[in-house]
Amino acid sequence: MSTYKAITLVNRPHDRKIGPHLFESKELEIPTPKDGQILIKQTHMSLDPAMLGWMSEDRESYIPPVELGDVMRSSGVGEVVESNNPNFSVGDKVMGMTGWSEYVLSDGSGFNKLQPGIIEEMALCVFALPGLTATTGLYNFGEPKEGETLIVTGAAGSVGSIVGQLAKADGLRVIGVVGSKDKADWIVNELGFDGAINYKTDNLEEKLAELTPNKIDVFFENTGGPIQQHIFNRMNAHGRIVVCGMIADYQSEKPSPGPNWIPLIKKRINIRGFAMPDHWGEIPQLLQKLSPYVQQGKIKYRAHTVKGLENAEKGLNMLFEGKNTGKMIVKL
Repeated sequence: MSTYKAITLVNRPHDRKIGPHLFESKELEIPTPKDGQILIKQTHMSLDPAMLGWMSEDRESYIPPVELGDVMRSSGVGEVVESNNPNFSVGDKVMGMTGWSEYVLSDGSGFNKLQPGIIEEMALCVFALPGLTATTGLYNFGEPKEGETLIVTGAAGSVGSIVGQLAKADGLRVIGVVGSKDKADWIVNELGFDGAINYKTDNLEEKLAELTPNKIDVFFENTGGPIQQHIFNRMNAHGRIVVCGMIADYQSEKPSPGPNWIPLIKKRINIRGFAMPDHWGEIPQLLQKLSPYVQQGKIKYRAHTVKGLENAEKGLNMLFEGKNTGKMIVKL
Protein backbone atom coordinates (compact mmCIF):
# COMPACT_ATOMS: atom_id res chain seq x y z
CA MET A 1 0.00 0.00 0.00
CA SER A 2 1.43 3.38 -1.02
CA THR A 3 0.84 6.30 1.32
CA TYR A 4 1.27 10.06 1.35
CA LYS A 5 1.52 12.77 3.98
CA ALA A 6 -1.18 15.36 4.74
CA ILE A 7 -1.33 17.93 7.55
CA THR A 8 -4.66 18.69 9.22
CA LEU A 9 -5.74 21.54 11.48
CA VAL A 10 -6.54 20.21 14.96
CA ASN A 11 -6.60 23.37 17.13
CA ARG A 12 -7.47 27.05 16.76
CA PRO A 13 -4.74 29.71 17.27
CA HIS A 14 -6.50 31.28 20.26
CA ASP A 15 -3.35 33.20 21.22
CA ARG A 16 -2.78 34.18 17.55
CA LYS A 17 0.47 32.21 17.60
CA ILE A 18 1.40 29.55 15.07
CA GLY A 19 2.96 26.38 16.44
CA PRO A 20 3.01 22.59 16.11
CA HIS A 21 0.07 22.28 18.55
CA LEU A 22 -2.23 23.48 15.76
CA PHE A 23 -1.45 20.68 13.32
CA GLU A 24 -1.35 16.92 12.98
CA SER A 25 0.50 15.01 10.30
CA LYS A 26 -1.25 11.96 8.85
CA GLU A 27 -0.21 9.11 6.59
CA LEU A 28 -3.01 8.31 4.15
CA GLU A 29 -3.43 5.80 1.36
CA ILE A 30 -2.90 7.25 -2.10
CA PRO A 31 -6.36 7.17 -3.74
CA THR A 32 -7.29 5.96 -7.22
CA PRO A 33 -9.27 8.46 -9.29
CA LYS A 34 -12.79 7.47 -10.32
CA ASP A 35 -14.60 8.56 -13.47
CA GLY A 36 -14.19 12.32 -13.94
CA GLN A 37 -11.42 12.61 -11.35
CA ILE A 38 -7.70 13.38 -11.47
CA LEU A 39 -4.90 12.60 -9.03
CA ILE A 40 -2.41 15.46 -8.55
CA LYS A 41 1.03 15.14 -6.99
CA GLN A 42 1.71 18.53 -5.45
CA THR A 43 5.20 19.93 -6.07
CA HIS A 44 5.03 23.54 -4.83
CA MET A 45 2.73 25.01 -2.16
CA SER A 46 2.00 28.64 -1.30
CA LEU A 47 2.13 30.09 2.22
CA ASP A 48 0.09 33.27 2.73
CA PRO A 49 -0.77 35.65 5.64
CA ALA A 50 -4.47 34.88 5.15
CA MET A 51 -3.84 31.41 6.58
CA LEU A 52 -3.94 32.70 10.14
CA GLY A 53 -7.47 33.94 9.53
CA TRP A 54 -8.45 30.67 7.89
CA MET A 55 -7.38 28.82 11.05
CA SER A 56 -9.37 31.09 13.34
CA GLU A 57 -12.98 30.61 14.47
CA ASP A 58 -14.22 33.66 12.55
CA ARG A 59 -17.52 32.80 10.89
CA GLU A 60 -18.09 36.35 9.64
CA SER A 61 -14.96 36.58 7.50
CA TYR A 62 -14.90 36.60 3.70
CA ILE A 63 -14.26 32.83 3.61
CA PRO A 64 -15.29 30.11 6.11
CA PRO A 65 -12.56 28.84 8.45
CA VAL A 66 -10.83 25.52 7.96
CA GLU A 67 -12.78 23.01 10.04
CA LEU A 68 -10.88 21.11 12.72
CA GLY A 69 -9.74 17.77 11.35
CA ASP A 70 -9.64 19.01 7.76
CA VAL A 71 -6.48 19.34 5.68
CA MET A 72 -5.06 22.84 6.09
CA ARG A 73 -6.08 25.12 3.21
CA SER A 74 -3.57 26.45 0.68
CA SER A 75 -3.02 26.90 -3.02
CA GLY A 76 -0.36 25.09 -4.94
CA VAL A 77 1.00 23.64 -8.15
CA GLY A 78 1.24 19.98 -9.02
CA GLU A 79 1.42 17.42 -11.78
CA VAL A 80 -1.44 15.18 -12.88
CA VAL A 81 -0.20 11.61 -12.31
CA GLU A 82 -3.48 9.78 -13.04
CA SER A 83 -6.51 10.97 -14.97
CA ASN A 84 -10.02 9.75 -15.64
CA ASN A 85 -11.08 13.23 -16.72
CA PRO A 86 -11.02 14.06 -20.45
CA ASN A 87 -10.01 17.66 -19.73
CA PHE A 88 -6.71 16.66 -18.10
CA SER A 89 -3.86 14.42 -19.22
CA VAL A 90 -1.12 12.71 -17.25
CA GLY A 91 1.81 15.11 -17.10
CA ASP A 92 -0.29 18.29 -17.09
CA LYS A 93 0.95 20.89 -14.60
CA VAL A 94 -1.98 22.45 -12.79
CA MET A 95 -2.60 25.16 -10.20
CA GLY A 96 -5.44 25.46 -7.71
CA MET A 97 -6.46 24.93 -4.07
CA THR A 98 -4.40 21.94 -3.01
CA GLY A 99 -4.09 22.08 0.77
CA TRP A 100 -1.18 20.92 2.92
CA SER A 101 -0.99 17.55 1.22
CA GLU A 102 1.40 15.65 -1.02
CA TYR A 103 -1.44 14.30 -3.20
CA VAL A 104 -4.82 15.77 -4.14
CA LEU A 105 -7.84 13.96 -5.58
CA SER A 106 -10.08 16.30 -7.57
CA ASP A 107 -12.75 16.44 -10.25
CA GLY A 108 -10.70 19.24 -11.81
CA SER A 109 -12.92 22.07 -10.58
CA GLY A 110 -10.85 25.11 -9.67
CA PHE A 111 -7.66 23.76 -11.27
CA ASN A 112 -6.10 25.48 -14.26
CA LYS A 113 -3.31 24.21 -16.48
CA LEU A 114 -0.06 26.15 -16.49
CA GLN A 115 0.73 27.69 -19.84
CA PRO A 116 3.91 26.51 -21.61
CA GLY A 117 6.99 28.34 -20.33
CA ILE A 118 5.44 29.18 -16.94
CA ILE A 119 7.49 27.48 -14.23
CA GLU A 120 6.00 26.56 -10.87
CA GLU A 121 7.60 29.42 -8.93
CA MET A 122 6.43 32.02 -11.44
CA ALA A 123 2.93 30.57 -11.32
CA LEU A 124 2.69 30.96 -7.54
CA CYS A 125 4.61 34.25 -7.32
CA VAL A 126 2.89 36.08 -10.15
CA PHE A 127 -0.16 34.38 -11.65
CA ALA A 128 -1.68 32.96 -8.46
CA LEU A 129 -3.06 34.88 -5.49
CA PRO A 130 -0.28 37.55 -5.32
CA GLY A 131 -0.65 38.79 -8.88
CA LEU A 132 -4.44 38.50 -8.90
CA THR A 133 -4.68 40.38 -5.60
CA ALA A 134 -2.29 43.11 -6.70
CA THR A 135 -4.10 43.61 -10.01
CA THR A 136 -7.55 43.65 -8.41
CA GLY A 137 -6.66 46.10 -5.68
CA LEU A 138 -4.62 48.47 -7.81
CA TYR A 139 -6.88 48.77 -10.83
CA ASN A 140 -10.35 48.10 -9.42
CA PHE A 141 -9.93 50.42 -6.43
CA GLY A 142 -6.61 52.30 -6.60
CA GLU A 143 -7.39 53.91 -9.97
CA PRO A 144 -3.72 54.83 -10.62
CA LYS A 145 -2.96 57.72 -12.99
CA GLU A 146 0.31 58.58 -14.68
CA GLY A 147 2.27 61.17 -12.70
CA GLU A 148 0.65 60.36 -9.37
CA THR A 149 2.46 59.10 -6.27
CA LEU A 150 1.73 55.64 -4.87
CA ILE A 151 3.02 54.17 -1.64
CA VAL A 152 2.75 50.49 -0.80
CA THR A 153 3.47 48.82 2.54
CA GLY A 154 4.91 45.32 2.62
CA ALA A 155 6.59 46.42 -0.61
CA ALA A 156 9.01 43.50 -0.80
CA GLY A 157 6.22 40.99 -0.24
CA SER A 158 4.48 38.92 -2.86
CA VAL A 159 1.58 41.35 -3.36
CA GLY A 160 3.32 44.64 -2.60
CA SER A 161 6.20 44.06 -4.99
CA ILE A 162 3.81 43.45 -7.89
CA VAL A 163 1.66 46.47 -6.99
CA GLY A 164 4.73 48.69 -7.08
CA GLN A 165 6.01 47.33 -10.38
CA LEU A 166 2.61 47.67 -12.07
CA ALA A 167 2.29 51.26 -10.86
CA LYS A 168 5.84 52.08 -11.95
CA ALA A 169 5.16 50.64 -15.41
CA ASP A 170 2.10 52.92 -15.60
CA GLY A 171 4.18 56.03 -14.96
CA LEU A 172 3.58 56.65 -11.25
CA ARG A 173 6.13 57.66 -8.63
CA VAL A 174 6.36 54.60 -6.37
CA ILE A 175 7.57 54.44 -2.76
CA GLY A 176 7.76 51.18 -0.83
CA VAL A 177 7.74 50.52 2.91
CA VAL A 178 9.91 47.57 4.02
CA GLY A 179 11.56 46.17 7.14
CA SER A 180 15.23 45.65 6.17
CA LYS A 181 18.07 47.16 4.17
CA ASP A 182 18.15 44.11 1.90
CA LYS A 183 14.48 44.56 1.03
CA ALA A 184 14.95 48.29 0.49
CA ASP A 185 17.88 47.67 -1.86
CA TRP A 186 15.89 45.05 -3.78
CA ILE A 187 12.80 47.15 -4.45
CA VAL A 188 14.84 50.21 -5.48
CA ASN A 189 17.77 48.67 -7.36
CA GLU A 190 16.06 45.60 -8.86
CA LEU A 191 12.38 46.49 -9.11
CA GLY A 192 12.83 50.18 -9.95
CA PHE A 193 10.90 51.79 -7.08
CA ASP A 194 11.66 55.50 -6.64
CA GLY A 195 12.40 55.14 -2.95
CA ALA A 196 12.13 52.93 0.12
CA ILE A 197 11.31 53.53 3.77
CA ASN A 198 12.64 51.13 6.40
CA TYR A 199 10.00 51.30 9.12
CA LYS A 200 12.42 49.76 11.63
CA THR A 201 15.25 52.31 11.30
CA ASP A 202 14.07 55.45 9.48
CA ASN A 203 12.45 58.51 10.98
CA LEU A 204 9.09 57.76 9.43
CA GLU A 205 7.67 61.28 9.22
CA GLU A 206 10.88 62.83 7.87
CA LYS A 207 11.61 60.07 5.35
CA LEU A 208 8.03 60.09 4.13
CA ALA A 209 8.10 63.86 3.57
CA GLU A 210 11.43 63.57 1.75
CA LEU A 211 10.25 60.86 -0.64
CA THR A 212 6.76 62.22 -1.34
CA PRO A 213 7.26 65.91 -2.19
CA ASN A 214 3.89 65.94 -3.97
CA LYS A 215 2.28 63.97 -1.18
CA ILE A 216 0.38 60.72 -1.87
CA ASP A 217 -2.46 59.86 -4.22
CA VAL A 218 -2.71 56.07 -3.79
CA PHE A 219 -1.94 54.14 -0.60
CA PHE A 220 -1.90 50.35 -0.97
CA GLU A 221 -2.00 48.96 2.57
CA ASN A 222 -0.68 45.47 3.31
CA THR A 223 0.66 45.72 6.86
CA GLY A 224 -0.80 48.28 9.23
CA GLY A 225 1.62 49.40 11.93
CA PRO A 226 2.88 52.83 13.02
CA ILE A 227 3.59 54.24 9.56
CA GLN A 228 -0.08 54.04 8.62
CA GLN A 229 -0.93 57.25 10.48
CA HIS A 230 1.91 59.17 8.80
CA ILE A 231 0.89 58.00 5.33
CA PHE A 232 -2.74 58.87 5.96
CA ASN A 233 -1.74 62.41 7.00
CA ARG A 234 0.12 62.94 3.69
CA MET A 235 -2.75 61.90 1.43
CA ASN A 236 -3.83 64.34 -1.26
CA ALA A 237 -7.43 65.40 -1.78
CA HIS A 238 -9.41 62.71 -3.57
CA GLY A 239 -6.75 60.13 -2.70
CA ARG A 240 -7.50 56.41 -2.71
CA ILE A 241 -6.57 53.95 0.03
CA VAL A 242 -6.73 50.26 -0.83
CA VAL A 243 -6.71 48.02 2.26
CA CYS A 244 -5.48 44.55 1.33
CA GLY A 245 -3.91 43.24 4.56
CA MET A 246 -2.86 44.13 8.10
CA ILE A 247 -0.18 41.58 8.87
CA ALA A 248 1.37 43.73 11.62
CA ASP A 249 -1.87 43.45 13.58
CA TYR A 250 -2.95 39.87 12.94
CA GLN A 251 -1.06 38.53 15.96
CA SER A 252 -1.43 41.60 18.21
CA GLU A 253 -3.53 41.50 21.35
CA LYS A 254 -4.51 45.13 20.69
CA PRO A 255 -4.42 46.11 17.01
CA SER A 256 -3.14 49.61 16.27
CA PRO A 257 -5.84 52.31 16.30
CA GLY A 258 -6.83 53.64 12.91
CA PRO A 259 -6.40 57.25 11.74
CA ASN A 260 -8.81 60.00 12.74
CA TRP A 261 -11.55 60.41 10.14
CA ILE A 262 -11.59 64.24 10.03
CA PRO A 263 -8.97 64.34 7.20
CA LEU A 264 -11.07 61.71 5.42
CA ILE A 265 -13.88 64.25 5.19
CA LYS A 266 -11.74 67.29 4.42
CA LYS A 267 -9.78 65.53 1.66
CA ARG A 268 -12.67 63.39 0.34
CA ILE A 269 -10.52 60.25 0.55
CA ASN A 270 -11.89 56.95 -0.69
CA ILE A 271 -10.99 53.88 1.42
CA ARG A 272 -11.78 50.40 0.16
CA GLY A 273 -11.11 47.04 1.76
CA PHE A 274 -11.30 43.98 -0.46
CA ALA A 275 -10.73 40.22 -0.55
CA MET A 276 -10.06 38.08 -3.61
CA PRO A 277 -12.91 35.55 -3.17
CA ASP A 278 -15.29 38.34 -4.24
CA HIS A 279 -13.45 38.50 -7.56
CA TRP A 280 -12.92 34.86 -8.58
CA GLY A 281 -15.24 35.42 -11.53
CA GLU A 282 -12.95 38.16 -12.83
CA ILE A 283 -9.83 35.99 -13.07
CA PRO A 284 -9.76 35.77 -16.90
CA GLN A 285 -9.94 39.57 -17.17
CA LEU A 286 -7.35 40.02 -14.40
CA LEU A 287 -4.91 37.69 -16.14
CA GLN A 288 -5.53 39.52 -19.40
CA LYS A 289 -4.54 42.75 -17.63
CA LEU A 290 -1.52 41.28 -15.84
CA SER A 291 -0.02 39.06 -18.54
CA PRO A 292 1.27 41.80 -20.89
CA TYR A 293 3.35 43.32 -18.09
CA VAL A 294 4.91 39.91 -17.44
CA GLN A 295 5.52 39.25 -21.14
CA GLN A 296 7.24 42.63 -21.47
CA GLY A 297 9.60 41.78 -18.61
CA LYS A 298 8.17 44.47 -16.34
CA ILE A 299 7.37 42.12 -13.43
CA LYS A 300 10.19 40.53 -11.45
CA TYR A 301 9.69 38.27 -8.47
CA ARG A 302 11.65 36.59 -5.71
CA ALA A 303 10.70 33.31 -4.03
CA HIS A 304 11.72 32.17 -0.55
CA THR A 305 11.53 28.38 -0.57
CA VAL A 306 11.52 25.90 2.29
CA LYS A 307 11.73 22.21 1.52
CA GLY A 308 9.36 19.54 2.78
CA LEU A 309 5.71 19.62 3.80
CA GLU A 310 6.80 19.12 7.40
CA ASN A 311 8.36 22.62 7.30
CA ALA A 312 5.16 24.43 6.29
CA GLU A 313 4.55 25.65 9.84
CA LYS A 314 8.13 26.94 10.07
CA GLY A 315 7.74 28.79 6.78
CA LEU A 316 4.46 30.35 7.87
CA ASN A 317 6.09 31.66 11.05
CA MET A 318 8.92 33.16 8.99
CA LEU A 319 6.29 35.03 7.00
CA PHE A 320 4.74 36.60 10.10
CA GLU A 321 8.15 37.40 11.57
CA GLY A 322 9.21 39.16 8.37
CA LYS A 323 12.14 36.80 7.87
CA ASN A 324 11.18 35.83 4.33
CA THR A 325 12.94 37.40 1.37
CA GLY A 326 10.25 36.76 -1.22
CA LYS A 327 7.06 34.81 -1.81
CA MET A 328 6.95 31.97 0.72
CA ILE A 329 6.77 28.61 -1.02
CA VAL A 330 7.08 25.04 0.21
CA LYS A 331 8.77 22.72 -2.26
CA LEU A 332 7.51 19.19 -1.75
